[in-house]
Order: sequence, then C-alpha cells, then structure tokens
Amino acid sequence: MFELVPFILLFPVLGLLTNLVFGRYLGERFVGIIASGAVAASFIVSVIQVFALVNNNFHVETVLVADWITIGKMYLPWQIRVDTLSVTMMVLVTGVGTLIHIYAVGYMHGDKRFARFFVYLNLFVVMMLVLVAADNYLMLFVGWEGVGICSYLLIGFWYDKGDDNLGNARAGRKAFVVNRIGDFGFLIAMFMIFGAVGSLQFDAVLYYFENHGMEVGQLATTITLLLLVGAAGKSAQIPLFVWLPDAMAGPTPVSALIHAATMVTAGIYMMVRSAPIYAIAPSSQMTVALLGAGTALMAGTIALAQWDIKRVLAYSTISQLGFMVAAVGLGAHVAAMFHLITHAFFKALLFLSAGSVIHGVEHGAHKSDDHCDPQDMRNMGGLKDKMKITFGVYVVGAIALAGIFPLSGFWSKDEILADAWHVGMVEGHWHGMTVYILLALAAVITAFYMTRQIILVFFGSSRSAAANHAAENPPTMTVPLIGLAILSIVGGGINLPWSHTLGSWLEHTHHFFHGIDFNLTVALTSTALAVASIFVGFIVYYRRPLESSTAPDPLMSVLGPSLKFFYNKWYIDELYGTTFVRLYEWKARFLAFKVDRDFWHDFVHNQIILKSFKNVSGTLSGPVDRLGINKFFDGLAYSVHNIAVKVLRPVQTGYVRNYALGVMLGVVMVLGIMLIR
Repeated sequence: MFELVPFILLFPVLGLLTNLVFGRYLGERFVGIIASGAVAASFIVSVIQVFALVNNNFHVETVLVADWITIGKMYLPWQIRVDTLSVTMMVLVTGVGTLIHIYAVGYMHGDKRFARFFVYLNLFVVMMLVLVAADNYLMLFVGWEGVGICSYLLIGFWYDKGDDNLGNARAGRKAFVVNRIGDFGFLIAMFMIFGAVGSLQFDAVLYYFENHGMEVGQLATTITLLLLVGAAGKSAQIPLFVWLPDAMAGPTPVSALIHAATMVTAGIYMMVRSAPIYAIAPSSQMTVALLGAGTALMAGTIALAQWDIKRVLAYSTISQLGFMVAAVGLGAHVAAMFHLITHAFFKALLFLSAGSVIHGVEHGAHKSDDHCDPQDMRNMGGLKDKMKITFGVYVVGAIALAGIFPLSGFWSKDEILADAWHVGMVEGHWHGMTVYILLALAAVITAFYMTRQIILVFFGSSRSAAANHAAENPPTMTVPLIGLAILSIVGGGINLPWSHTLGSWLEHTHHFFHGIDFNLTVALTSTALAVASIFVGFIVYYRRPLESSTAPDPLMSVLGPSLKFFYNKWYIDELYGTTFVRLYEWKARFLAFKVDRDFWHDFVHNQIILKSFKNVSGTLSGPVDRLGINKFFDGLAYSVHNIAVKVLRPVQTGYVRNYALGVMLGVVMVLGIMLIR
C-alpha cells in the first residue's frame, strides 16, 4: 500500500491543473467538486498509510519519486517519507483541508476569480504535503518556500481591496518579506548541517547528532537556534509574528487553512522532526521554551483589545503556537503535536465560523444598504437567534480553545502545562516554572477574550442594520462547521492521559516522543482559572453590554491606558516601522529615484549614452555620410555621366557604315596584335 503514497501529491496537482486549464468553462459547481474531491482523495490515501504502517510494524518506508540532485558527494533523491510523524501531518492537512475546501465553495460563491482561488488552494495543500512528506531538509525547504509563495498569492487574493485599494496586496507582501527573514536562518542551518554531516537526509543527520552527543553540543546549539529563527518566521513567534494578523486580508477559508493545519504549523513540525538535535542543546531548548511562552502571553494580551473578529482569532493563533513552541522547548514533543492537532480542529472551526458570521452580516448589509465593516464586532450583536448553527459551533470552538473539560483543548493544553510544571517542580529547572506561569496567564486571558468575543457577536441587541438583517448560511458552509465541531469535542480522545495513544504512535518515529502522567493539580487549577476568567468576562461584557457601535470598551474602565497599549499591538509594528521599514523604504526610494532614475536613466543613459549616440550618429549622418560618402558617389556618378555624354554619345551616330567601319578597324587591330605577338 506504500506505493500509493505519490497519489497524495498527485491528486491535488491534477485538481489544480484541471481547474487551471478548464476552470473558466466548468462553472463554480464543477470547479468546487474537482478541487474538494482532489484533496478528499489525498485524505483517503493518507488514511490508508496509517493502516499500512500498522501492518508493517511501524517500520519507516521511503518511496522514490525521482532522482533530484546529484552533485559530487551530494545525492538527494526526492523521496516521500512514510513514518508515524509524517503520516499524522498528512492526515491532518488533507482532512481539515477537505472541510475547508467544501466550505470555500459556498463562501466564494459569486467571486469573479472563483476558479483561480481553488487553483491556489490546491497548490497550497500540495506544497504543505511536499513539506511534511519530505525525507530530507532540502525537500522540506522546497515545501517550506512553496507554502510561503502560496500564502502570498492567497493573502493578497483580493489585491484590489483594503486601504487605498492596496491594503491586501501590502499584507501579502508583508507576509512574504517577513518569512524570508526566517528562511535565511533556516538556510544557514542547512548549510551547517551539510558541512558537518555531509548529508541532509533526516536519518543520516539525526543519527550523526545522536551518535556524537554532547561532543557536538556547540554545533547543535548554533544549528537549533538558526532553526528557531526559521520556525519563528513560519510559526509567527517573537519577533517575526507581525505578518500573521495582516494575513486576515485574505478570504476566510485562507485564514483557516493558514492558521489551522498548514503553514503556521510548519515551524512546529520542523522543530519536532529535529528533536534529536535539540536534545543535545539544552540552552536552545530553554530559549525555545521561553520564547514560546512569552509569545503566548503577549499575543493573548493583544487579542484582548481587538475589535476585528478575525484579528482576535489571528492573535489567538499566535498565542496557541506559542504553547506548541514552548512544549518543543520543554522536550514535550508529544504534547506539542497533540496541541497542534486539536488546535487545527477548533481553530479551523473558529475561523470558518467567523467567516460564516461575516458572510451573514455582509448579506444583511446588502439587504439594509448598511455600509458598516462586517468584521468589526462592534457592528454585530444579537446574532444568536439569527444564526443558530453558527452560534452553536462557535461556542464549541471557543470552549475548546479556552481549555474547558472535556473538549479537546482541555486535554492538549493541560498536557503542555503539566510538562512545564514537571520541568520546573520535578526536574528543578527555573525556566520550567517561568514557562508554566506565563502559559497559565495566557490560558486565563484566552478564556476571557473568547468570552468577550462570544458576547459581543451573539448576545445583546443588534448594533447595526446589517447585523439585524443577518441570516444563516447554506449547508455548504454549515456542514463543515458541524464536522469540525464534532472533532473539537472528541479530538482529545487521540491522547487521553490513561492511554497515551498519540505518544505510543509517534514514538515509532524516534524515542524522543514520550508523555508524562496526568497531573490532577495542574488540570484542576487550569480549569478553575479558565472558568473564573469566563465568569469575569460575563460580568464585564454581558452585564454591561455595548449599546452602540461607537461605545467604549467596558474593559477600558478597568485597564485604562494598558488596553490602548494592547490595542496598538504593543506598538511593535510602529517600532519596526521606525527602525527597519522606514530605513528600508528610504533605501528603496533612494535606489529607485536617485540611483536608477537620476543617475542611471537621466545621467548615464540620457547624458552619456544617448548624447554620445546622438553626437556620433550626427557626425556619421552629416560630415561622413552627407559630405563624404554622398559627395564621393555623387561625383562618381557625375564623372560616368560626363564620359557617357562627351565620349560615348558622339560615337553613336546611327549610321550603319560608321558601325561597319568600326568593326573593320577592330578586326584589323586584333589581327595586328596577333601578328606582332
């Protein structure tokens, strides 16, 4: 059954090629069926690989696709790696991706670039599958760059919308540029790995570091920190997280795909895949853990003050990615993967549900001729009875994200907190307790801002005509939401603390995958804090609801200037704008206008090249051509004319006797010459 693995990539490739060539003729229905069916077929093949691994006693298999690079001693075939870690990601990407594709059919209905959108969406899935199915770091990097390009295309899909009709295009560019900064660190890490090992193939690299252990600890530290730079870019960690909130410019299915099961999880997957290298770099592990915990708390505080429904979820994604990164730093790779999976369920659910809300409010705006911002929660309210299915699934996603028992988020988030507690209290490492405290605070804030969002969107009275005329969306959008809601409820069952199913599955990839025992104290504490946070959220927002879209945030009276600080995203964008962006733009303008236009175009081209050309061509066309060449040939023609007129024309008398005399004289002359010789 392993020979079916290439079809995981082939099906979405065929889907995107079909829609690329024939999409304009097929219509929305068939374009959607082809795109969604292609990813669904890949999901089926991915599930088959699960059973294939079980029947193969979990032995790692590689399937050769093509001989890719052979340069000297460097041999890198394109092979698809089938192990428990890669198959887990394949099932996740294709399964959640299928639901998002189906949802997108309804969401993108009527868009003039409908077929193009699904071409991009299929391509995104292909690139993510290339990434997770890679057997070496370079092929992983190909998929890594592929999802970066696709994110640029999809974030800026509505490139003619946004601020000044360029805002969405700028958001795509921002995502592309920021990710390239992280990619530079990843590239340097790969160069160092190849220099030390002579290979980029996973088994060879990881065997080298396991075999040499702490004797290459310094090298491992440098490499892992560089890998962290790459992961910080792709998985939106401090200081490279600024692109992710702007990614909300793309259509909501794009937000769900980027933020749930694909692009942002790539950094987590790469670090988990490199676990044996991190294991011999304790200082790197501590840095990763603290960075992830700090990102989780910071992003949570920013989400607390946002009004855009998708932007709240975007900062929530950054926060939850911080949990996963912190888990990797703690050595809790199973917990990181567990939360990655459950987060894919409930965050995809929340983004698609937010899209359902936006879609409903937009239609309400068309009915009422209300031109309010359909993503601003201040313009919502009272949607509970108008969009009952969306409300129900949104609550499920919010409770799962808040980590409330018994939904999936409770089990995965609790395992990360338990690992942090274990590292701090049992193993005695100071950073373990620091990480625990930061993550616990982030979890409390998460429960609060999700309560805030639920109340602002669904409870109270409608604060705009658009919200008052909103209605539930068609089944193509609501059915995938119900499926994701079910997964968000039961998803925690894949790694319950008394079974450790996921840990037992992943440990067949390498022995660094292991879990810890359930910690009742941590579980009760985190649950109690989350419930208390939800209760406070109800007191603040339900008992004093917003009366209009212009009313101040009730939290302002509690936090004061701090809330404004959080609303302005800790002024990180302004800081980058002052220190980097303005300098970059100044250099760009200098190169574009001073160097390219004024120097190269106006001076070099116009003054030197163009004037020199004009002078030379003027000389050639004037003195040389007109006075020289023309005069010479004119004189030559005049001389020939004179000879013809004065010498040859008198000879042509027209009398036959003269011509006969000329012939006779010629014969005499010829005979004379012959006789003389």
